[in-house]
Amino acid sequence: MKPHLLPLSTLGLLAAMAAHAAVPTRLLGDVVPAGLATRTIQITAATRYVNVKHGDAVRFVDDGRQFAYFFDGATGESSFDLRQVAPAGILDHRVTAYVEPDPRYWSP
Repeated sequence: MKPHLLPLSTLGLLAAMAAHAAVPTRLLGDVVPAGLATRTIQITAATRYVNVKHGDAVRFVDDGRQFAYFFDGATGESSFDLRQVAPAGILDHRVTAYVEPDPRYWSP
């Protein structure tokens, strides 16, 4: 029986996914009181992603439920599933948060 070898690109993707999943949520940012948010994003069943910037404090509203999040993570993660940081029961589907780095702190 021949062993099945995965292409290097697949192995790299799997490693990146494993590393991404291992990032503790406390390193992505902080849940904050809604009054500290500087902008509001409405989440609907059709929402698949949101665009935010590192340093943004955003209030997310989903069917009357809400939470606010301060994107001040120390990891420099460029995206993550918002359900990782939302309080339980608020988001019922995957919403990817794409975090634009703050050029003052993250250089290409």
